[in-house]
Amino acid sequence: MSSEDQEAQEDELLALASIYDADEFRKAESVRGGETRIYLDLPQNFKIFVSGNSNECLQNSGFEYTICFLPPLVLNFELPPDYPSSSPPSFTLSGKWLSPTQLSALCKHLDNLWEEHRGSVVLFAWMQFLKEETLTYLNIVSPFELKMGSQKKVQRRTAAQASSSTELGFGGAAGSDVDQEEIVDERAVQDVESLSSLIQEILDFNQAQQMKSFNSKLFLCNICFCEKLGSECMYFLECRHVYCKACLKDYFEIQIKDGQVKCLNCPEPKCSSVATPGQVKELVEADLFARYDRLLLQSTLDLMADVVYCPRPCCQLPVMQEPGGTMAICSSCNFAFCTLCRLTYHGVSPCKVSAEKLIDLRNEYLQADEATKRFLEQRYGKRVIQKALEEMESKDWLEKNSKSCPCCGTPIQKLDGCNKMTCTGCMQYFCWICMGSLSRANPYKHFTDPESPCFSRLFHAVDVNGDVWEDEIED
Repeated sequence: MSSEDQEAQEDELLALASIYDADEFRKAESVRGGETRIYLDLPQNFKIFVSGNSNECLQNSGFEYTICFLPPLVLNFELPPDYPSSSPPSFTLSGKWLSPTQLSALCKHLDNLWEEHRGSVVLFAWMQFLKEETLTYLNIVSPFELKMGSQKKVQRRTAAQASSSTELGFGGAAGSDVDQEEIVDERAVQDVESLSSLIQEILDFNQAQQMKSFNSKLFLCNICFCEKLGSECMYFLECRHVYCKACLKDYFEIQIKDGQVKCLNCPEPKCSSVATPGQVKELVEADLFARYDRLLLQSTLDLMADVVYCPRPCCQLPVMQEPGGTMAICSSCNFAFCTLCRLTYHGVSPCKVSAEKLIDLRNEYLQADEATKRFLEQRYGKRVIQKALEEMESKDWLEKNSKSCPCCGTPIQKLDGCNKMTCTGCMQYFCWICMGSLSRANPYKHFTDPESPCFSRLFHAVDVNGDVWEDEIED
């Protein structure tokens, strides 16, 4: 190796190490060479898709994804002793989302760049081309279809061969499919196993890079109105509203302690975005998250028509109900119960109904449609339903046509006679007008005492010989 070549190589590697960070350029330790990672800048709203007629049977076929980042192209190179005076660097170019044909076109262009810079260092020119011109050179636009290429036809292309041939139809001219299939450079490597794994790697990389970009920016929290780095903040996935983690932690803890696990939504007014369980777990303590997880599961089970809870206070575990039946057996305590009334299973006998329940049952039955009425009759039995209706009718009649004894509460109906009444239950005398109890020794004193509110009203509102007496007139 000449001293000029050695000095040029050392200067070039030193310059690259100072220009690019460790994630983009890494110098090899054992040989004169290294690895560069080329991160492309994508247009806004760049989309990738997999066609529905893909060779692989993919669950993702026919779907489209909007991304901001693609996995980098990786250029591995080794500098020969006579570089840059005579020989170009030996290299391989790998990428996950470009086909071997597209990677071969890039390798060919790198050879051409060497021919243009023969005798001078070329690595920086290669890296700049790959970063700034790859999409334009390969005519890649959004939406971009992901494909798996074939590497069966491999051809080693030297710099001399590259300089004497045209450039594969890329770079402004669209080559035919036959031409693109014929030439696959052995230095071009699509390092991915399958189309399904490619999609997953792209989506994972895009998410990781978005998080990295988010963590390095400043955001204003609309709760505490402080500017904080993204690494101290969290955003809701649907609406992308950003708040600091300290404020969200307090907000989540209050909601969970109150049992409002379905209300962990974005604090922005009228925003319906909800925090994911992973976000909640990241912010709150383990015991609070366990409560959140339990309540969230319970609220989900409550929405399932075939899930009931064991009615025993010491158990309360969810139980799957058999289709078409009313019996459920708890797998924990083995308690067999009726899924309708939550009491011990009673077979084909109707559910037992308490006196308080009869009132609600009667109102529900009268307001129900035909299907609901049939269900209630099946659940409680027609006799119970009829009993509820009759008792409520009796109660309504008594409220309209009777008064309760002030002593024992027995309903009393007054058909005729004076306003001094005798209870048939406890034999107490009482006034029908004011419902006050009367003296057993002289019950009529209540109507003859001038200081009594019912003075001279013994026959008030009584039908006598076809006339209604409003008051007795005495001198």
